[in-house]
Amino acid sequence: MKKNENLLNGTGQKLWKKAKTLIPGGNHLLSKRAEMFLPEHWPAYYSKAKGAYVWDLDGRKYLDMCIMGIGACMLGYADKDVDAAAVKAIKRGQASTLNVPEEVELAELLVELHPWADMVRYGRSGGETMAIAVRIARAYTKRDTIAFCGYHGWADWYLATNLMGKDTLADHLLKGLDPAGVPRGLRGTVLPFRYNHIEELEKIVAEHPEIAAIVMEPLHGEEPRDGFLEKVKAIAQRIGAVLVFDEITMGFRLTLGGAHLLYGVAPDMAIFSKGIANGYAMSAILGKREVMQAAQGSFISSTNWTEAIGPVSALATIKKMKKVQLSKRLAETGVRVRRVWEEVSKKYGVAVDVSGVAPLLFFAFKAENKQAVKTLFVQEMLQRGILASNLFYASYAHTPAHVKQYERAMHEVFAILKDAIKSNDVEKRLKGPVAHAGFQRLN
Repeated sequence: MKKNENLLNGTGQKLWKKAKTLIPGGNHLLSKRAEMFLPEHWPAYYSKAKGAYVWDLDGRKYLDMCIMGIGACMLGYADKDVDAAAVKAIKRGQASTLNVPEEVELAELLVELHPWADMVRYGRSGGETMAIAVRIARAYTKRDTIAFCGYHGWADWYLATNLMGKDTLADHLLKGLDPAGVPRGLRGTVLPFRYNHIEELEKIVAEHPEIAAIVMEPLHGEEPRDGFLEKVKAIAQRIGAVLVFDEITMGFRLTLGGAHLLYGVAPDMAIFSKGIANGYAMSAILGKREVMQAAQGSFISSTNWTEAIGPVSALATIKKMKKVQLSKRLAETGVRVRRVWEEVSKKYGVAVDVSGVAPLLFFAFKAENKQAVKTLFVQEMLQRGILASNLFYASYAHTPAHVKQYERAMHEVFAILKDAIKSNDVEKRLKGPVAHAGFQRLN
Protein backbone atom coordinates (compact mmCIF):
# COMPACT_ATOMS: atom_id res chain seq x y z
CA MET A 1 0.00 0.00 0.00
CA LYS A 2 1.29 3.45 -0.93
CA LYS A 3 2.74 5.32 2.01
CA ASN A 4 2.50 9.09 2.28
CA GLU A 5 4.89 10.65 4.78
CA ASN A 6 3.38 14.08 4.08
CA LEU A 7 0.16 13.04 5.80
CA LEU A 8 1.87 13.68 9.11
CA ASN A 9 2.02 17.46 8.72
CA GLY A 10 -0.59 19.90 7.60
CA THR A 11 -2.85 22.88 8.12
CA GLY A 12 -5.07 21.02 10.60
CA GLN A 13 -2.27 20.50 13.10
CA LYS A 14 -1.25 24.15 12.86
CA LEU A 15 -4.84 25.20 13.52
CA TRP A 16 -5.01 22.78 16.46
CA LYS A 17 -2.01 24.47 18.05
CA LYS A 18 -3.74 27.83 17.64
CA ALA A 19 -7.01 26.44 19.02
CA LYS A 20 -5.32 25.44 22.27
CA THR A 21 -4.48 29.11 22.90
CA LEU A 22 -8.10 30.18 22.36
CA ILE A 23 -10.25 27.26 23.58
CA PRO A 24 -9.63 25.54 26.94
CA GLY A 25 -8.57 22.01 26.04
CA GLY A 26 -8.47 22.90 22.35
CA ASN A 27 -11.95 21.64 21.52
CA HIS A 28 -15.23 20.52 23.09
CA LEU A 29 -15.03 16.71 23.10
CA LEU A 30 -12.20 14.81 24.75
CA SER A 31 -12.56 11.91 22.31
CA LYS A 32 -11.68 14.19 19.37
CA ARG A 33 -8.55 15.75 20.81
CA ALA A 34 -5.52 15.22 18.59
CA GLU A 35 -3.54 14.11 21.65
CA MET A 36 -5.84 11.10 22.01
CA PHE A 37 -4.64 9.83 18.63
CA LEU A 38 -1.32 11.19 17.39
CA PRO A 39 0.05 14.23 19.25
CA GLU A 40 1.57 16.91 17.00
CA HIS A 41 0.60 15.11 13.78
CA TRP A 42 -3.12 14.22 13.80
CA PRO A 43 -4.93 16.28 11.08
CA ALA A 44 -7.45 17.46 13.71
CA TYR A 45 -9.93 19.26 11.40
CA TYR A 46 -11.96 18.29 8.35
CA SER A 47 -13.04 20.19 5.27
CA LYS A 48 -15.52 17.55 4.07
CA ALA A 49 -17.00 14.23 5.17
CA LYS A 50 -19.00 11.86 2.99
CA GLY A 51 -19.86 8.18 3.35
CA ALA A 52 -16.90 6.55 5.09
CA TYR A 53 -14.40 9.22 4.03
CA VAL A 54 -13.04 12.42 5.60
CA TRP A 55 -10.97 15.13 3.90
CA ASP A 56 -8.58 17.27 5.95
CA LEU A 57 -7.93 21.01 5.51
CA ASP A 58 -5.32 20.26 2.86
CA GLY A 59 -7.76 18.18 0.80
CA ARG A 60 -6.23 14.83 1.72
CA LYS A 61 -8.74 11.99 1.74
CA TYR A 62 -8.87 9.40 4.55
CA LEU A 63 -10.90 6.26 5.00
CA ASP A 64 -12.43 6.47 8.48
CA MET A 65 -12.08 3.09 10.18
CA CYS A 66 -12.16 4.74 13.55
CA ILE A 67 -14.86 6.49 15.58
CA MET A 68 -17.13 7.78 12.76
CA GLY A 69 -18.03 11.04 14.47
CA ILE A 70 -17.73 9.27 17.87
CA GLY A 71 -20.49 6.89 16.84
CA ALA A 72 -22.99 9.53 15.78
CA CYS A 73 -23.04 8.69 12.06
CA MET A 74 -24.30 5.13 11.79
CA LEU A 75 -25.57 5.70 8.25
CA GLY A 76 -22.26 7.28 7.23
CA TYR A 77 -21.27 10.90 6.82
CA ALA A 78 -23.62 13.29 5.00
CA ASP A 79 -26.29 10.70 4.26
CA LYS A 80 -28.31 12.11 1.36
CA ASP A 81 -31.75 11.22 2.74
CA VAL A 82 -31.13 12.61 6.22
CA ASP A 83 -29.44 15.71 4.85
CA ALA A 84 -32.36 16.30 2.47
CA ALA A 85 -34.78 16.25 5.40
CA ALA A 86 -32.58 18.65 7.37
CA VAL A 87 -32.22 21.04 4.43
CA LYS A 88 -35.99 21.03 3.91
CA ALA A 89 -36.46 21.95 7.58
CA ILE A 90 -33.94 24.77 7.26
CA LYS A 91 -35.59 26.18 4.16
CA ARG A 92 -39.05 26.27 5.74
CA GLY A 93 -37.64 27.92 8.86
CA GLN A 94 -36.03 25.82 11.56
CA ALA A 95 -37.50 27.76 14.48
CA SER A 96 -40.56 29.87 15.16
CA THR A 97 -42.94 30.97 17.89
CA LEU A 98 -44.93 27.76 17.24
CA ASN A 99 -43.81 24.15 17.71
CA VAL A 100 -42.65 21.73 15.02
CA PRO A 101 -45.17 18.93 14.31
CA GLU A 102 -42.41 16.37 13.73
CA GLU A 103 -41.66 16.23 17.45
CA VAL A 104 -45.05 14.57 17.95
CA GLU A 105 -44.51 12.18 15.03
CA LEU A 106 -41.08 11.24 16.39
CA ALA A 107 -42.52 10.60 19.85
CA GLU A 108 -45.13 8.30 18.34
CA LEU A 109 -42.46 6.40 16.41
CA LEU A 110 -40.18 5.98 19.44
CA VAL A 111 -43.05 4.73 21.60
CA GLU A 112 -44.12 2.36 18.83
CA LEU A 113 -40.60 0.88 18.76
CA HIS A 114 -40.58 0.61 22.58
CA PRO A 115 -44.05 -0.59 23.68
CA TRP A 116 -43.15 -0.36 27.38
CA ALA A 117 -42.80 3.46 27.04
CA ASP A 118 -45.62 6.02 27.03
CA MET A 119 -44.04 9.47 26.82
CA VAL A 120 -40.99 11.24 25.39
CA ARG A 121 -38.94 14.35 26.21
CA TYR A 122 -36.20 15.78 23.99
CA GLY A 123 -32.80 17.33 24.34
CA ARG A 124 -29.97 17.89 21.90
CA SER A 125 -27.01 16.02 23.38
CA GLY A 126 -26.40 12.86 25.36
CA GLY A 127 -24.85 14.41 28.47
CA GLU A 128 -27.57 16.99 28.99
CA THR A 129 -30.28 14.40 28.39
CA MET A 130 -28.78 12.09 30.99
CA ALA A 131 -28.92 15.03 33.41
CA ILE A 132 -32.59 15.55 32.53
CA ALA A 133 -33.33 11.87 33.14
CA VAL A 134 -31.66 11.95 36.55
CA ARG A 135 -33.62 15.11 37.44
CA ILE A 136 -36.89 13.39 36.49
CA ALA A 137 -36.00 10.25 38.46
CA ARG A 138 -35.19 12.29 41.55
CA ALA A 139 -38.38 14.30 41.15
CA TYR A 140 -40.45 11.12 40.82
CA THR A 141 -38.95 9.28 43.79
CA LYS A 142 -38.27 12.36 45.95
CA ARG A 143 -34.88 10.81 46.67
CA ASP A 144 -31.32 11.96 45.92
CA THR A 145 -28.92 9.02 45.66
CA ILE A 146 -28.03 7.44 42.32
CA ALA A 147 -26.46 4.01 41.77
CA PHE A 148 -24.78 3.76 38.40
CA CYS A 149 -22.72 1.54 36.12
CA GLY A 150 -20.80 2.76 33.06
CA TYR A 151 -20.06 6.10 31.43
CA HIS A 152 -22.83 8.73 31.45
CA GLY A 153 -21.31 12.09 30.55
CA TRP A 154 -19.91 15.22 32.12
CA ALA A 155 -22.66 16.62 34.37
CA ASP A 156 -22.36 17.31 38.12
CA TRP A 157 -24.61 14.41 39.13
CA TYR A 158 -22.16 11.95 37.50
CA LEU A 159 -18.75 13.52 38.07
CA ALA A 160 -19.63 13.84 41.76
CA THR A 161 -18.58 10.18 41.96
CA ASN A 162 -14.97 11.32 42.14
CA LEU A 163 -15.65 13.52 45.16
CA MET A 164 -15.31 10.37 47.23
CA GLY A 165 -11.53 10.82 47.35
CA LYS A 166 -10.45 8.37 44.67
CA ASP A 167 -10.60 8.00 40.88
CA THR A 168 -13.81 5.98 41.04
CA LEU A 169 -14.69 6.72 37.42
CA ALA A 170 -11.48 5.08 36.19
CA ASP A 171 -13.40 1.79 36.10
CA HIS A 172 -16.18 3.34 34.00
CA LEU A 173 -14.21 4.61 30.97
CA LEU A 174 -11.94 7.50 31.87
CA LYS A 175 -9.27 7.99 34.47
CA GLY A 176 -7.96 11.27 35.81
CA LEU A 177 -11.25 13.19 35.89
CA ASP A 178 -10.94 15.88 38.56
CA PRO A 179 -14.38 16.92 39.89
CA ALA A 180 -13.27 20.57 40.04
CA GLY A 181 -16.31 22.83 40.11
CA VAL A 182 -18.68 20.07 41.25
CA PRO A 183 -20.42 21.10 44.51
CA ARG A 184 -18.91 19.24 47.48
CA GLY A 185 -22.41 18.79 48.83
CA LEU A 186 -22.98 16.12 46.17
CA ARG A 187 -20.38 13.86 47.76
CA GLY A 188 -21.85 10.44 48.42
CA THR A 189 -24.92 10.96 46.21
CA VAL A 190 -23.59 8.90 43.29
CA LEU A 191 -22.43 5.34 43.92
CA PRO A 192 -20.78 3.08 41.29
CA PHE A 193 -21.08 -0.63 40.64
CA ARG A 194 -19.41 -2.66 37.89
CA TYR A 195 -21.20 -4.40 35.06
CA ASN A 196 -22.08 -8.06 35.74
CA HIS A 197 -21.25 -7.60 39.44
CA ILE A 198 -24.72 -7.73 40.94
CA GLU A 199 -23.20 -8.17 44.39
CA GLU A 200 -21.84 -4.63 44.24
CA LEU A 201 -25.29 -3.19 43.52
CA GLU A 202 -26.78 -5.31 46.30
CA LYS A 203 -24.19 -3.90 48.72
CA ILE A 204 -25.05 -0.32 47.68
CA VAL A 205 -28.75 -0.94 48.19
CA ALA A 206 -28.17 -2.57 51.58
CA GLU A 207 -26.22 0.46 52.75
CA HIS A 208 -28.34 3.10 50.96
CA PRO A 209 -31.94 1.86 50.62
CA GLU A 210 -33.24 5.29 49.52
CA ILE A 211 -31.98 5.07 45.93
CA ALA A 212 -33.65 7.39 43.42
CA ALA A 213 -32.43 5.65 40.28
CA ILE A 214 -30.23 2.88 38.98
CA VAL A 215 -28.52 4.20 35.85
CA MET A 216 -26.65 1.89 33.49
CA GLU A 217 -25.96 0.87 29.92
CA PRO A 218 -27.81 -2.40 29.14
CA LEU A 219 -24.55 -3.51 27.52
CA HIS A 220 -21.36 -1.97 26.18
CA GLY A 221 -18.10 -3.88 26.23
CA GLU A 222 -19.57 -7.19 27.37
CA GLU A 223 -22.84 -9.12 27.32
CA PRO A 224 -24.93 -9.50 30.49
CA ARG A 225 -24.34 -12.79 32.32
CA ASP A 226 -26.40 -14.88 34.73
CA GLY A 227 -29.55 -12.79 34.34
CA PHE A 228 -27.72 -9.59 35.30
CA LEU A 229 -30.23 -7.19 33.75
CA GLU A 230 -33.20 -9.08 35.19
CA LYS A 231 -31.61 -8.98 38.64
CA VAL A 232 -30.94 -5.24 38.38
CA LYS A 233 -34.57 -4.63 37.40
CA ALA A 234 -35.81 -6.77 40.28
CA ILE A 235 -33.75 -4.73 42.73
CA ALA A 236 -35.09 -1.47 41.28
CA GLN A 237 -38.66 -2.68 41.62
CA ARG A 238 -38.08 -3.92 45.15
CA ILE A 239 -36.70 -0.62 46.45
CA GLY A 240 -38.86 1.68 44.33
CA ALA A 241 -35.98 3.10 42.30
CA VAL A 242 -36.28 4.23 38.67
CA LEU A 243 -34.38 1.96 36.30
CA VAL A 244 -32.69 4.10 33.63
CA PHE A 245 -31.03 2.53 30.60
CA ASP A 246 -28.44 4.71 28.88
CA GLU A 247 -28.74 3.77 25.20
CA ILE A 248 -26.75 6.76 23.96
CA THR A 249 -23.94 4.64 22.54
CA MET A 250 -25.58 1.28 21.85
CA GLY A 251 -29.11 2.27 20.85
CA PHE A 252 -30.13 1.33 17.27
CA ARG A 253 -26.81 -0.45 16.59
CA LEU A 254 -27.94 -3.97 17.44
CA THR A 255 -31.60 -3.65 16.58
CA LEU A 256 -34.15 -1.01 15.55
CA GLY A 257 -34.41 0.68 18.92
CA GLY A 258 -32.72 0.14 22.25
CA ALA A 259 -30.35 -2.77 22.79
CA HIS A 260 -32.45 -3.71 25.83
CA LEU A 261 -35.16 -4.95 23.45
CA LEU A 262 -32.93 -7.91 22.63
CA TYR A 263 -32.95 -9.00 26.27
CA GLY A 264 -36.61 -8.45 27.02
CA VAL A 265 -35.86 -6.22 30.01
CA ALA A 266 -37.85 -2.99 30.00
CA PRO A 267 -36.56 -0.02 32.02
CA ASP A 268 -38.57 2.87 33.43
CA MET A 269 -36.65 5.32 31.25
CA ALA A 270 -34.26 5.00 28.30
CA ILE A 271 -32.02 7.70 26.83
CA PHE A 272 -31.03 7.96 23.17
CA SER A 273 -28.66 10.33 21.38
CA LYS A 274 -25.58 9.93 19.16
CA GLY A 275 -26.82 8.11 16.06
CA ILE A 276 -30.53 8.80 16.50
CA ALA A 277 -30.24 11.65 13.95
CA ASN A 278 -27.05 10.57 12.13
CA GLY A 279 -24.91 13.36 13.50
CA TYR A 280 -27.49 16.12 13.80
CA ALA A 281 -28.00 17.32 17.37
CA MET A 282 -30.86 15.30 18.83
CA SER A 283 -31.55 13.23 21.93
CA ALA A 284 -34.60 11.69 23.55
CA ILE A 285 -35.79 10.32 26.88
CA LEU A 286 -38.45 7.62 26.71
CA GLY A 287 -40.31 6.63 29.83
CA LYS A 288 -43.33 5.24 31.56
CA ARG A 289 -46.10 7.78 31.97
CA GLU A 290 -46.08 7.98 35.76
CA VAL A 291 -42.32 8.59 35.81
CA MET A 292 -42.20 11.04 32.92
CA GLN A 293 -45.03 13.15 34.30
CA ALA A 294 -42.74 14.02 37.22
CA ALA A 295 -40.93 16.32 34.78
CA GLN A 296 -43.87 18.70 35.16
CA GLY A 297 -43.06 19.16 38.82
CA SER A 298 -39.58 20.43 37.97
CA PHE A 299 -38.37 23.15 35.62
CA ILE A 300 -36.78 21.50 32.56
CA SER A 301 -36.85 23.79 29.51
CA SER A 302 -34.63 25.09 26.70
CA THR A 303 -35.10 27.04 23.47
CA ASN A 304 -32.99 24.74 21.32
CA TRP A 305 -34.93 21.66 22.39
CA THR A 306 -37.75 23.01 20.20
CA GLU A 307 -35.93 23.62 16.91
CA ALA A 308 -36.89 21.56 13.84
CA ILE A 309 -33.66 20.05 12.49
CA GLY A 310 -33.22 17.53 15.32
CA PRO A 311 -36.60 15.76 15.18
CA VAL A 312 -36.82 15.96 11.38
CA SER A 313 -33.36 14.39 11.03
CA ALA A 314 -34.17 11.73 13.63
CA LEU A 315 -37.31 10.72 11.77
CA ALA A 316 -35.41 10.43 8.48
CA THR A 317 -32.60 8.50 10.18
CA ILE A 318 -34.79 5.95 11.94
CA LYS A 319 -36.93 5.38 8.83
CA LYS A 320 -33.81 4.73 6.76
CA MET A 321 -32.34 2.47 9.44
CA LYS A 322 -35.45 0.32 9.13
CA LYS A 323 -35.44 0.39 5.33
CA VAL A 324 -31.81 -0.71 4.95
CA GLN A 325 -31.82 -3.17 7.90
CA LEU A 326 -29.01 -1.21 9.48
CA SER A 327 -28.27 -3.48 12.44
CA LYS A 328 -27.72 -6.46 10.11
CA ARG A 329 -25.27 -4.48 7.99
CA LEU A 330 -23.37 -3.16 11.01
CA ALA A 331 -23.03 -6.65 12.43
CA GLU A 332 -21.68 -8.05 9.16
CA THR A 333 -19.09 -5.28 8.89
CA GLY A 334 -18.08 -5.65 12.51
CA VAL A 335 -17.57 -9.40 12.15
CA ARG A 336 -15.25 -8.77 9.19
CA VAL A 337 -13.21 -6.19 11.09
CA ARG A 338 -12.93 -8.39 14.16
CA ARG A 339 -11.66 -11.23 11.96
CA VAL A 340 -9.00 -8.90 10.52
CA TRP A 341 -7.83 -7.95 14.01
CA GLU A 342 -7.60 -11.56 15.13
CA GLU A 343 -5.82 -12.73 11.97
CA VAL A 344 -3.16 -10.02 11.85
CA SER A 345 -2.54 -10.34 15.57
CA LYS A 346 -1.94 -14.06 15.20
CA LYS A 347 0.14 -13.79 12.02
CA TYR A 348 2.56 -11.18 13.36
CA GLY A 349 2.60 -12.23 17.00
CA VAL A 350 1.44 -8.82 18.21
CA ALA A 351 -1.01 -9.80 20.94
CA VAL A 352 -4.27 -7.90 21.39
CA ASP A 353 -7.35 -8.31 23.57
CA VAL A 354 -10.53 -7.84 21.55
CA SER A 355 -13.83 -6.86 23.20
CA GLY A 356 -17.17 -5.26 22.43
CA VAL A 357 -20.01 -6.28 20.16
CA ALA A 358 -19.81 -6.47 16.37
CA PRO A 359 -21.00 -2.93 15.55
CA LEU A 360 -18.75 -1.38 18.20
CA LEU A 361 -15.42 -3.12 18.77
CA PHE A 362 -12.32 -2.43 20.86
CA PHE A 363 -8.87 -3.94 21.02
CA ALA A 364 -5.99 -3.36 23.41
CA PHE A 365 -2.35 -4.11 22.76
CA LYS A 366 -0.89 -6.44 25.37
CA ALA A 367 2.67 -5.14 25.03
CA GLU A 368 4.35 -3.62 28.09
CA ASN A 369 4.52 -0.21 26.36
CA LYS A 370 1.03 -0.60 24.92
CA GLN A 371 0.24 3.10 24.66
CA ALA A 372 3.36 3.75 22.61
CA VAL A 373 2.52 0.75 20.41
CA LYS A 374 -0.98 2.13 19.89
CA THR A 375 0.45 5.52 18.93
CA LEU A 376 2.78 3.92 16.37
CA PHE A 377 -0.17 2.00 14.98
CA VAL A 378 -2.19 5.21 14.53
CA GLN A 379 0.80 6.96 12.95
CA GLU A 380 1.45 4.21 10.40
CA MET A 381 -2.22 3.78 9.49
CA LEU A 382 -2.52 7.54 8.97
CA GLN A 383 0.42 7.47 6.59
CA ARG A 384 -1.56 4.92 4.57
CA GLY A 385 -4.56 7.21 4.33
CA ILE A 386 -6.65 5.59 7.08
CA LEU A 387 -7.99 7.14 10.27
CA ALA A 388 -7.61 4.32 12.77
CA SER A 389 -7.29 3.68 16.47
CA ASN A 390 -7.95 0.75 18.76
CA LEU A 391 -11.71 0.98 18.34
CA PHE A 392 -14.07 0.72 15.40
CA TYR A 393 -17.60 2.05 15.01
CA ALA A 394 -19.26 0.32 12.07
CA SER A 395 -21.48 2.35 9.75
CA TYR A 396 -23.77 1.61 6.82
CA ALA A 397 -21.26 3.42 4.60
CA HIS A 398 -18.54 0.85 5.29
CA THR A 399 -18.34 -1.70 2.48
CA PRO A 400 -16.46 -5.01 2.12
CA ALA A 401 -14.03 -3.14 -0.16
CA HIS A 402 -13.27 -0.69 2.65
CA VAL A 403 -12.56 -3.55 5.02
CA LYS A 404 -10.21 -5.08 2.41
CA GLN A 405 -8.33 -1.80 2.11
CA TYR A 406 -8.13 -1.63 5.89
CA GLU A 407 -6.92 -5.23 6.04
CA ARG A 408 -4.05 -4.57 3.59
CA ALA A 409 -2.90 -1.63 5.69
CA MET A 410 -3.21 -3.65 8.90
CA HIS A 411 -0.86 -6.33 7.55
CA GLU A 412 1.75 -3.73 6.64
CA VAL A 413 1.46 -1.91 9.95
CA PHE A 414 1.41 -4.98 12.19
CA ALA A 415 4.61 -6.14 10.47
CA ILE A 416 6.14 -2.80 11.50
CA LEU A 417 4.81 -3.18 15.05
CA LYS A 418 6.27 -6.68 15.30
CA ASP A 419 9.70 -5.40 14.27
CA ALA A 420 9.50 -2.36 16.55
CA ILE A 421 8.54 -4.44 19.59
CA LYS A 422 11.25 -6.99 18.83
CA SER A 423 13.85 -4.25 18.38
CA ASN A 424 12.61 -2.43 21.50
CA ASP A 425 12.51 0.88 19.65
CA VAL A 426 8.78 1.64 19.45
CA GLU A 427 9.08 5.16 20.87
CA LYS A 428 12.07 5.98 18.67
CA ARG A 429 9.89 5.37 15.61
CA LEU A 430 7.28 7.87 16.74
CA LYS A 431 7.36 11.29 15.09
CA GLY A 432 5.82 12.91 18.18
CA PRO A 433 4.83 12.17 21.80
CA VAL A 434 2.91 9.10 22.94
CA ALA A 435 -0.88 9.54 22.75
CA HIS A 436 -2.83 10.31 25.90
CA ALA A 437 -4.63 7.42 27.54
CA GLY A 438 -7.10 9.42 29.64
CA PHE A 439 -7.95 12.98 30.60
CA GLN A 440 -4.94 15.28 30.70
CA ARG A 441 -4.86 19.07 30.85
CA LEU A 442 -3.58 20.60 27.61
CA ASN A 443 -3.32 24.32 28.29
